[in-house]
Amino acid sequence: MKELMINQALITREQLPLMGGICPFGAIDVNGRSIEINAACRMCGLCVKNGPPGVFQIRENSGTSKAVCDKESWKGIAVYIDQVGGKIHPVSFELIGKARQMADKVGFQVSALCIGYNIKDQAEEILSFGVQHVYVYDQPELEHFRIEPYAAAFEDFIRELRPSICLVGGTTIGRSLAPRMAARFLTGLTADCTTLDIKENTDLVQIRPAFGGNIMAHIHTPSHRPQFATVRYKIFTAPVKIPPAQVAGNLHTRRLPEEKTFSGIRFLDIKPKPQETGIEEAEIIVVAGRGVKRKEDLGILQELVVRLGGQLAATRSLIEAGWVDPRRQIGLSGRTVKPRLIITCGVSGAIQFVAGMNSSELIIAINTDKNAPIMKTAHIAMEGDLYQIVPGLLERMGKETEPSRP
Repeated sequence: MKELMINQALITREQLPLMGGICPFGAIDVNGRSIEINAACRMCGLCVKNGPPGVFQIRENSGTSKAVCDKESWKGIAVYIDQVGGKIHPVSFELIGKARQMADKVGFQVSALCIGYNIKDQAEEILSFGVQHVYVYDQPELEHFRIEPYAAAFEDFIRELRPSICLVGGTTIGRSLAPRMAARFLTGLTADCTTLDIKENTDLVQIRPAFGGNIMAHIHTPSHRPQFATVRYKIFTAPVKIPPAQVAGNLHTRRLPEEKTFSGIRFLDIKPKPQETGIEEAEIIVVAGRGVKRKEDLGILQELVVRLGGQLAATRSLIEAGWVDPRRQIGLSGRTVKPRLIITCGVSGAIQFVAGMNSSELIIAINTDKNAPIMKTAHIAMEGDLYQIVPGLLERMGKETEPSRP
């Protein structure tokens, strides 16, 4: 474990009042003739870099024993299959595809965990995606998601299989289960990963934006197993189904003891929400960014949406202005999309936004600034004013544009 050491003797009287401004997180308190580190410290090392030489040092705490697990006793990659009412969430298939890629690099097998009731057909479907083993907990008490029995089944699965890596979808259920599992096994969890990879020593490389999207953090769990990560829908690509004659995986049925199925939550009823087609499912998306000057001007982009048969989306600035429904926001604080075509109009391309759409098949960017980050991400970059380019596109598509309301 690392600790921050302070050499108070090296701080001069002139430097002392300036110490509090070194840390951008406000972790340094100036008290009389000395300084103290408060709970806001993130061990980022900026104080070592920017402070007076020798005053701050980060070192391993020799008084704390470092727990190191036996990595050889933890093998394979496990994927939690997120299902509700017998319908598997598509993020589970995407995680299987990524798990297979990583498993091939280190000679691991891929296993899947299914929890529910009357889900044998769903479990057999998982085998057709190239999974070697599917573990099924199929009991009446598991028909509906309740955190206590589902967590008990997940824990039982891990203790039986001892997987090196556990991948969980960034859904409502997944975000409830993953942190509980990480806490039970005293290990790490990285949420909303945008990239995953594996080292030869089986350490999982977990990459996600951090510090407000200003950096891409590379996170490792070198001393603990299993390694947990959650991933949003539409980040990875689902594998192609294997023909029935080539399916070679095994189905394992397990059962929780009755005392493990107890829950303090009582299930009363289901009231389904009306089905909506969100931007996550759209094949074509037109995105409005800060370059749109007025709410009324969204009508120009809406006409392009209608002509293309797509959906309108927006960046955070337009959502916060109240111009567009929050469900249409793209980015880490919004939705992740992977359409065949996405056209960004007046979008600068902050890392939070790009992380939510950079897997799109074809990205076209319209921006007056040729140096905007989105222009480097785009497959086709169009330098110019969207108020000129979009009407021109509509005209070439065979329709005269007129002012319209969104």
